[in-house]
Amino acid sequence: MSEDHLTRVRRLCLALPAASERLSHGEPTFFVHKKVFVMFADNHHNDGRVAVWLPVPPGAQEDLLVAAPERFFKPPYVGVRGWIGIELDRIDDAELEMYINSAWELIASQQRRSRRNTGAGS
Repeated sequence: MSEDHLTRVRRLCLALPAASERLSHGEPTFFVHKKVFVMFADNHHNDGRVAVWLPVPPGAQEDLLVAAPERFFKPPYVGVRGWIGIELDRIDDAELEMYINSAWELIASQQRRSRRNTGAGS
């Protein structure tokens, strides 16, 4: 079951420009320009979830937690930075793709701003 979810997440993440995958903390993790935009979590610390953790726009975390607590959760470590956890059994591909694309854009745009501010090329 979790392998099917990983295949699904991998397909959506790696379709994005400059996206790459490598293990981080023992789990498949997806990067854009060396920065994480999606973390796969398969039963992290025996929490019983197969999920992704990803950043959402400022203020969105609380809205999602209130609107659909059966689907969304505050993940450990990155939840304090406004990231959201998404239970993969409870989300369809179209909505998951929307959240993954948004996370990619948040991280990629941070990287573009950072390079622009330091004078580095694209």
